[in-house]
Amino acid sequence: MTGDLFSAKGSANTSANTPLLRPLPGTPGLRVWPALLGASRADALMETLLVSLPWSQPEVTIYGRTGPVPRLQSWHGDPDADYAYSGLPLPPQPWSPELAGLRRLLETVTGHAYNSVLANLYRTGADTMGWHADDEPELGPSPWIASYSLGATRDFTLRRKGQSRIEDRIALAHDQLILMPPAMQRQWEHALPRRARVTTPRLNLTFRLISSAR
Repeated sequence: MTGDLFSAKGSANTSANTPLLRPLPGTPGLRVWPALLGASRADALMETLLVSLPWSQPEVTIYGRTGPVPRLQSWHGDPDADYAYSGLPLPPQPWSPELAGLRRLLETVTGHAYNSVLANLYRTGADTMGWHADDEPELGPSPWIASYSLGATRDFTLRRKGQSRIEDRIALAHDQLILMPPAMQRQWEHALPRRARVTTPRLNLTFRLISSAR
């Protein structure tokens, strides 16, 4: 199935699927691909990843309080792509065939290299991601991050660092890819807020290059 998902005959036509520039002040290069694989291939990929990845719900300590993260996750990458956030170390699991195939496609589409991916599974709208920037030291000073969404549409909210007012939101839909440039992590924070009306799962795959593994 993996070969069919990412084959040249598939619907992932990078020449026709031109990205859209998404204006965000001070953040040149934020791009959106509305449909990366095509609906049927994206459906098949999600079905496979839901049952094949080793999902877990680890505990983290934030502001002195310890509890499980409000979602399931699975970290994969090259053997030396170690990563951590909120005090949680993430030794990489091996690449699955599907994740490896998607990585090759994204490197071709975006023009950037990746050696790891964080898979987050939001089971319903009750699962969430708090405000943060992907600016950990392991990502280096200029991280390009590719974020691919499957399943339910969820709001991706944005605010400037040091501010509380939401200035923008992107409705991340099934089979949609966004490429976040380095300036976005330096100047903005993003979050995935709870949505009570969402009852179906969303799977997000965030591809990164861990600079300590170079």
